[in-house]
Amino acid sequence: MAEYRIDELARAAGTSVRNVRVYQDRELLEAPVRRGRAAIYGDGHLSRLRLILNMLDRGYAFAQIREMLDAWRAGHSLGDVLGLEEATGAAWSHEAAEVVPMTDLLRMFGAQLTPANIRRALELGVLERRGAQFVAPSPRLLEAGHELVKLDVPLAEALALAAELQTETDRITGLLIGLVRKYVLDPKGPDWLPSGEELPHYADVITRLHPLVMSALSAAVDRSARRVIPEIMGDRLIALAEKAKKAD
Repeated sequence: MAEYRIDELARAAGTSVRNVRVYQDRELLEAPVRRGRAAIYGDGHLSRLRLILNMLDRGYAFAQIREMLDAWRAGHSLGDVLGLEEATGAAWSHEAAEVVPMTDLLRMFGAQLTPANIRRALELGVLERRGAQFVAPSPRLLEAGHELVKLDVPLAEALALAAELQTETDRITGLLIGLVRKYVLDPKGPDWLPSGEELPHYADVITRLHPLVMSALSAAVDRSARRVIPEIMGDRLIALAEKAKKAD
């Protein structure tokens, strides 16, 4: 299970530390675990926070949100509710973030690591600040940018691509999850909530969504790459082959 300090939790949910404290004060968000002077949040907190933000976006007031959460909780054991919330939150925490020293960033991107490019990387979430350090929430995405720069693609262009990729993958992921919601949840009605006996099943459904999305996207990207790379690079490859033939 992932662990978060309050600022990390707020960033992961796309809100502010102030809002997190407000939701705690209104008893919408469970209290964190205390370790000495540190307050530690988990995947369940992240899931609940995202649910609160979703309901606020839909126009619900704090009192209404609390009533619905209390009503749902009253019909289930605490373990059942936490089990479903942990499963929901865990779906966002499969790649471990890594601290990236400035020396490593300079080695990877050299003179292109300008203040403007750093600001853009922070805006996109490719990098995050934690005190005096930088953290890569997705080390694989950062490494992909590094590989593009090694191929002489400007860092600014790689960051623009990262923004476009995020928009497109959000859209495609939404389509995949939308199918599950349409055929698994929506047929039960807009006011349906799982019973205590049903919670483990729906926790399992949610847990399986992340590998499902990853598998589908990976397979689709692989098929696309096999088709598109020859289409785009084919003329250059043919020209190289013809040049080699003439040289013989």
